[in-house]
Amino acid sequence: MDLLEYQGKQLFAKHGLEISAGRAVTTVDDAVAAANELGYPVVVKAQVLIGGRGKAGGVKLASNEAEALEHATNILGLDIKGHIVHELWIEKASDIADEYYASILLDRSAKAPLLMFSVEGGIDIEEVAEKTPEKLVKLHIDPLDGITREQAVQVATQGGADADVIESVADILVALYDVWIKEDATLTEINPLIITPDRKAKALDAKVTLDNNALYRHPEAENFHVQGAVDPIEEKAKALGLQYVALDGDIGILGNGAGLAMSTLDVVAQAGGAPANFLDAAGGSNAAVIKTAVEVILSNPRVKAVLFNIFGGITRCDEVANGLLAAFAELETDIPFVVRLDGTNDLLGRKILEEAAIPNVHPAATMNEAAEKVVALAKERS
Repeated sequence: MDLLEYQGKQLFAKHGLEISAGRAVTTVDDAVAAANELGYPVVVKAQVLIGGRGKAGGVKLASNEAEALEHATNILGLDIKGHIVHELWIEKASDIADEYYASILLDRSAKAPLLMFSVEGGIDIEEVAEKTPEKLVKLHIDPLDGITREQAVQVATQGGADADVIESVADILVALYDVWIKEDATLTEINPLIITPDRKAKALDAKVTLDNNALYRHPEAENFHVQGAVDPIEEKAKALGLQYVALDGDIGILGNGAGLAMSTLDVVAQAGGAPANFLDAAGGSNAAVIKTAVEVILSNPRVKAVLFNIFGGITRCDEVANGLLAAFAELETDIPFVVRLDGTNDLLGRKILEEAAIPNVHPAATMNEAAEKVVALAKERS
């Protein structure tokens, strides 16, 4: 779960990190009221789950009420790389002497949290790593021991932090790991981590990703729902108990089992197609589940063809066939379906579909045949 900036800052503050005073608002009137309450100058910041807000006009400095009104009016509803701004963070403006960078992310290859620190903050860390790698310090943290204060001081020193702020930066690094471990995060990032003229370190931005698999331990995370952040089809599928991930293509995919579904995505891509989704109907899928899965896939208007790739183990291929028939009876779609049935009751399943003689259902014997056929059908409808 990705958090908005102000939500990440709420977690930062909870664990003792210094942040600027601010208010989250959803209307222009509330934005102006918050700015007046905080005192000028303030920064009006779009709250969306995408970078590049500043370049897109989503971050503006307001020196008075008229400017706060103007910026809030212009930013609310703004489209930033396909993300519509529904919320603003009105923040007391900060004086900045230096901009640093700090983050902790999950390094899956090392199976450990990775701390990164640089005095080159305010820009993409990838650019720092490419152009001045010597200014990016990395430290893998033993998850059983955590980060010690001595390690934090060493990282700040090695990274080139000014001598008079090393202790403050070390405090930030220790607290950042506290957020990472206690909130079950996979990423906690501050860019920029600013140094104020009075030589204090403060988080001017926040980027936090929480581990979805650990959200049951954090019921308060329900308050972090972001309007428009989750694909409505994904939400519908989740409510129906289906594992669905939206993609950018035009070929709907269904497999029973995550491994088979992922393999099907790969085979379709190799055949020149672009999957529109990943949908795992899981083992033991019956006719009702298959019917529901069809409805979910076809609710995406971009879908031009659908591939059903079923290996019958616990799942019975005749149940899959009956589920398809039930879906077609209700939906009356002309979207072409390529169906590969193999395993338990596959002969019966194929016979059911053959006898139904639905014109837009096309059988396939192998994965490669199915992929090539569905890609061709999608291109015909382009």
